[in-house]
Amino acid sequence: MPTAFGRTMLAHWPLAPDAVYLNHGTVGVTPRRVLAAQQALRDEIERHPARFLLRELMSLDAAPPAEPRRLRAAAERVAGFLGARGDDLVLVDNASSGINAVLRSLRLEADDEILLFEHAYGAVERAARYVARERGARVTTVALQTPPTDPAACLAALEAGLTERTRIAVIDHVTSETALVLPVEAMAALCRAHGVPVLVDGAHAPGAIAVDLGSLGVDWYVANLHKWAFAPRGCGVLWARPERQAGLHPSVISWGLDVGWHQEFDWTGTRDPTPWLCAPDGIAFITEFLGTDAMRAYNHALARNAARRLAARWGTPWTTPESMIGCMVSVPLPARLGADAAQAQRLKDWLLFERRIEAPVMARGGRLWARLSAQVYNDDDDIERFAAAVDEAAATA
Repeated sequence: MPTAFGRTMLAHWPLAPDAVYLNHGTVGVTPRRVLAAQQALRDEIERHPARFLLRELMSLDAAPPAEPRRLRAAAERVAGFLGARGDDLVLVDNASSGINAVLRSLRLEADDEILLFEHAYGAVERAARYVARERGARVTTVALQTPPTDPAACLAALEAGLTERTRIAVIDHVTSETALVLPVEAMAALCRAHGVPVLVDGAHAPGAIAVDLGSLGVDWYVANLHKWAFAPRGCGVLWARPERQAGLHPSVISWGLDVGWHQEFDWTGTRDPTPWLCAPDGIAFITEFLGTDAMRAYNHALARNAARRLAARWGTPWTTPESMIGCMVSVPLPARLGADAAQAQRLKDWLLFERRIEAPVMARGGRLWARLSAQVYNDDDDIERFAAAVDEAAATA
């Protein structure tokens, strides 16, 4: 197990060594050893594709086979990492696939409401609006202070947004743009008290923070494994409580229809299954090589300290409480850099193409913000290089 994290860890990833990559949260980077395992599987498939894909990978029989097929075995190992049963989890392409499956399987009527926080990921919001439009329902959006000063504010905002027409609440575990770890368990309990089922978008959670699906009290949970859990792209999970599995269908209907929810999701057509089959390799990279607790502690500290240091450097507000920080932070940038989406895109592109620094920049609340991802191959020097580039951009703005 490594004794030190930082840029020396880049040897374990194929990233360009002269670049600063502070965007593991948007497009995660797959470790070399996981990529090697994936290539070995691809080579195995090509030696006899029909046998592998149609006999060894999954089963379309109603009765489970005596020995679990490869896809079910991988799902079982992933489920263990997430505090769940393998029977309650299926592997999907990404979190968006899982979100669409749940929302498009809902039985909504006219004037029913889908509740979202205004911090929701853009693709999730669009999926919700599409489903609402098709069913004559509507999307209600809950505002949240940016940055929040207390997790209790999330609960108060949620309770204020729930109505007698709310049919589902979609809650982020870790918000995408603002990088906030939300109090999902408490929020789910509040929704249950109002009789509202909960769908959690956990795209940024597995690997980054501890996830125990058995204790969250939610109805559905979707997540990516190709971000913080080091699986190859695209690899995600969809978990559902046993009573929520009937009637839950993938967006692509194929041979598994009406056979069982595993069969429906395990086979939606011919595709490359190696990202799913290598998900356990990504998890092993965390648990056996990096050390789960050590990795999370390092990333959390690097992100938290970076936000505090940058806010002090630029005299910008940053009041996010410790409990809402994972391994990403969104920090406000100097006001002279601008406030609109076009200015955010220009700065993001300048950082990449002129200074070889990859970091998301977004416009929010009348100013620009940068969301910085802290991974074990990053260190304080990366943060300083980013800060110096921002200073340079601000000086010429």
